[in-house]
Amino acid sequence: MKNSGFYKWALLALLSGAFFFHQADRALFGLLTVPIQDELGLSSVQIGWINTVLSWTLAGMAFVAGPLADRLSRKWLITCSLIAWSLMTFMMGFVGDWTVFGFVIPAFFVVMFFRSIATGVGESFYGPCYPPLIAAFHKETRSIALSIHQGALYVGLMTSGILTAKMLGLLGTWRHVFMAFGAAGFALGVSFIWLLKDVGAETPRARTHRGTAEGPSADSVPRCVLARGVDKPSFLAGFAYFFRTPSAICAMVGFVAIVFVNNAYLFWAPKFMYEKFGTSVATAGTQTMLYHHLFAFAAIMAGGVLTDVFVKKMPRFRLGFQILALLAGAPCLVAIGFMPSAAAMIAMTAAYGVLRGFFEVNTHASLFDVIPAQYRSTAVGIFTVFAFFMGGLSGVLMGYLAQRYGVHGFEAGFALMGGAYVLAALVMMLSFFRTFARDRIAE
Repeated sequence: MKNSGFYKWALLALLSGAFFFHQADRALFGLLTVPIQDELGLSSVQIGWINTVLSWTLAGMAFVAGPLADRLSRKWLITCSLIAWSLMTFMMGFVGDWTVFGFVIPAFFVVMFFRSIATGVGESFYGPCYPPLIAAFHKETRSIALSIHQGALYVGLMTSGILTAKMLGLLGTWRHVFMAFGAAGFALGVSFIWLLKDVGAETPRARTHRGTAEGPSADSVPRCVLARGVDKPSFLAGFAYFFRTPSAICAMVGFVAIVFVNNAYLFWAPKFMYEKFGTSVATAGTQTMLYHHLFAFAAIMAGGVLTDVFVKKMPRFRLGFQILALLAGAPCLVAIGFMPSAAAMIAMTAAYGVLRGFFEVNTHASLFDVIPAQYRSTAVGIFTVFAFFMGGLSGVLMGYLAQRYGVHGFEAGFALMGGAYVLAALVMMLSFFRTFARDRIAE
């Protein structure tokens, strides 16, 4: 079954379900920030630190998760990851001031442990595992498959506001909402024990154009593969390959900018709308999540098909598409902060969503254009380290600006997000014009 044409799409459906919970869980805290703050007495800066430490935990764990995913069973790493983060989401229903051995632990540290550290450790093993697993089964349909999986992110995020509002009304408290999401994710994780399959082998002999403008060099990369009975790459080999590849580093800078902006939007956009336009918590959460991610979902579906059509004739198409998405997305981000009405703000979040989708459809496919199969989990881990360490700063930055300057702090924060997009586009241009042709892998 695992080698059939059917299973590669069944695998995609299973992983998309996991990613739905991955991203819905990530959005949950931002959607429920107002009632969490009201009940637990947390400041905006504390909320920012909770989100930042989550990103830093993901970054730190990626040093371990990436190389392990190139050496161990991706099925079991993904399964254990989903079960672990779902249990930690469930435990968020019990946070507060805890007394342990006579010592009182303030709610801030309890929330940080379950939300930032324990959840982050659980989530960290999913990211490096799924792109190579999908890529191993999908060759000609790689961008389409990755875009469908990425679409689960948008489905999770755009429905999270609606689901959270409905569940909050039905269950009565934010605690029960966390418990419900955690229980559902746990059930899916348990089913993966029987339903998820590992790939038998990666592409056996990835070839690269490095060192020649005309064709591949058969001796340019190691010929080890990820298969039973075949030597696997050394723990540090993937790190060495990545940092010898300028195009991979440029791609990473673009991903850092995307995560930096996405974190700020996900954690703070609902509260910004709530404070600036006086909407309800449910309305702010629904509108900032739904329309932005609905348009991003449409863009990523269209972008996957478009990319797979044009990249065959123009190998740099993915990269150029991403650069244009960053340059066009920058003014949309600035405009989000300064729109005079809620409707105008939501329109800008939708435009930003389209351009975000056009970038993200190619995030991993662009990386895999310059990284051979045997190092891809390590490369995704490196992406995660830098993106979530640097990207995590946006949560506390926006929290600081909001606490000090109120609504105007949010406005300045979104302007800074636009600037991050422009800087990333300039760096990625170095790859487009100088290094990509040399670094590209031919499979």
